[in-house]
Amino acid sequence: MKKASGNRQKPHTTDSQWRKTDLTLLEELISAEARLPADAPRALLSVRLSTLTTETTSPVRQELDLRRLAQERGYRVVGVASDLNVSATRVPPWRRRELGQWLNDRVPEFDVLLFWKLDRLVRRLTDLSTMIEWCLRHEKNLVSKHDAIDLSSPAGKAMTEIIGGIAEIEATAISTRVTSLWDYARTQSDWLVGKPPYGYTIDDRGRLVIDQQEQRVLRWCLGAALRGVSARRMTTVLIRARVPTGGGGQWSASTLLRRLRNPALMGFRVSEYKNGGARRSETVLGLDGNPIRVADPIVTEAEWLSLQAALSERAKAQPTRRKGGATEFLGILVCSDCGTHMTAHRSKGKVRTYEYLRCRRCPSGGLGAPDPESVYNRLTHEVMSALGSEPVKVREYAPGTDGRDRRRTVENGIAHYMTGLEPGGRYARTPFTRQQAEQSLEGLITELERLDPQTAQDRWLQTSSGGTFRERWVQEDRETMASDLRRAGITCSVSRRKVPGVRAPEVDLKLIVPADARERLVIKRDAFTSGS
Repeated sequence: MKKASGNRQKPHTTDSQWRKTDLTLLEELISAEARLPADAPRALLSVRLSTLTTETTSPVRQELDLRRLAQERGYRVVGVASDLNVSATRVPPWRRRELGQWLNDRVPEFDVLLFWKLDRLVRRLTDLSTMIEWCLRHEKNLVSKHDAIDLSSPAGKAMTEIIGGIAEIEATAISTRVTSLWDYARTQSDWLVGKPPYGYTIDDRGRLVIDQQEQRVLRWCLGAALRGVSARRMTTVLIRARVPTGGGGQWSASTLLRRLRNPALMGFRVSEYKNGGARRSETVLGLDGNPIRVADPIVTEAEWLSLQAALSERAKAQPTRRKGGATEFLGILVCSDCGTHMTAHRSKGKVRTYEYLRCRRCPSGGLGAPDPESVYNRLTHEVMSALGSEPVKVREYAPGTDGRDRRRTVENGIAHYMTGLEPGGRYARTPFTRQQAEQSLEGLITELERLDPQTAQDRWLQTSSGGTFRERWVQEDRETMASDLRRAGITCSVSRRKVPGVRAPEVDLKLIVPADARERLVIKRDAFTSGS
C-alpha cells in the first residue's frame, strides 16, 4: 500500500509569480487530491525553463497545468522539481539541481514523472533514450501534457523517441544560430554580445570601456604579483576589503589567476577554451593576423608579460598536480583551531624546498604541518583501524510491483473462497467442496500473514559486495578512500603544538566519525552511467 502524502503542499515557485487566482486554483486542486484512494499513483511534476521571459511559459502555468493533468488521471502529486534558468541541451535531467535529487535519491517516492512538454524535459535524443531506459528499469512512467507520450505501450515509446528527435533538431538549429552569431561577434572591434571581461563595462552607446573600480583592483594585483605575493594572499586581502567579484560569489585564487592571465587586460578580443579542465582565454586574431582591439588597455603588453612571468615563477614552487588536486584528502583534513581545510603548499628556501599543510585563517597557517606524506599515512592508518573491517554495501533499487501484485492476488483469492463458503455459495453445497475450499482458504490466509509489507513498497535495499572497506582501499587508491570519507561526512582534526627547541611543530590527528557514518558509507551507484 502506497502512503499518501500528509504534508500540506505549497506553491513551489516564488511567491511573486503567483497571482491570487492562481493560488485559489492551487488550493482547489490540492483539496481534490483528498478524495483519491490511498494507493493512487504518485506523480512528480517537472518544471523547467532556460530563461524566464514574457514569451516563455511561466513556471506557475506549467505547475498548474500539470496538477490539472494529474487530477484528470487520478494521480496524487507528491512533489514539484522546479529547475529555472537551466538549459535542457547542456544539463540532462539527472544532473539538474532539483529533478536530479528525485531521480538519484528519491526514486521510491513517485511512480510517474509529469512534464509540460518533452522539450521541457530533454532536448537530446541520447538523454531521452537514457531516461526511457531508466524509467523501464525502475518501473516509472513518463507523461507529457502536450505530447502523446506513454511508456506503458510500444507505440507510446516509439512516439516518445520521434518527438525527442524533433526536439533535438530544434535545439541543434538554435545552437547553430547562436554559434554563428558568436563567430561573427568575435571578428568585430565593437562589443556586440556577451558579458564584458573583468575590468571593463559597457557604456550607454554599447562600447566597451574601462571600469575604474575594477581597474584599481587589477592594478593593485599586478603590483602585488610582481612583488611575489601569492594569489591566495591577494584573495584574502580582497575578501577582507569586501571587494566585489563582478560576478557574485566570493573571491578564490583560481578566479583571480584566471583574470590575471586573461589577455583581455590589454584590451584585446579573447575566446575561452578548456585546457585539461581548466578555463583559459586566448587572443582572437583579425584577418590581418593581429589581435583585435576592442577597448583601451588596463595593462601594457610589457606589464602583461612581466605579470605572466611572475605568476609562472610562483607556480613552479607549488606542489605537483595530482588527479584529485594538489592536496590529498582535501575536505577531510581540517584545522582544529579555525575549522578551515588544510591544503598542501611548497616553499623554496636557499638550501631546500619545504612541503607542508596549512589552513586559511590562522596566522601563518597555524604553524603549518610539515611533511604532508606522513600526515596522509597516519590518517590512512587511523581510518583503516576504525572502519577497515566494515563490509562494503551497495544501495540498489527494488520496485514493489511484484509484492503488490502478489498481495492483491492473495487478497482476491481469500475474498473468492469466503464468498463461496457462505450459505448458498458454490463451495457450501457438498462436504467435499467445503473441505477443499476451507483448506485453500487457510493456505491463502497463512501466505498473507507471512507476506512482508515492505515487499509491496518501492524501496532501497543494501546488498553486500562480499568484501570490506580495507580490501577496497588497498586495491584502489587514496582518492577512493577520500571520496568514501567525504560521502560519510568523516573528517580529521589537525592540531599543531610548538615544541621548545624544535623548529617543526608537533602534529596531532583526531578522526571524527559521525554517528550515521556507516549508513552514509553505503555506495550509491550512478543509475544513469553505470547501468545499474
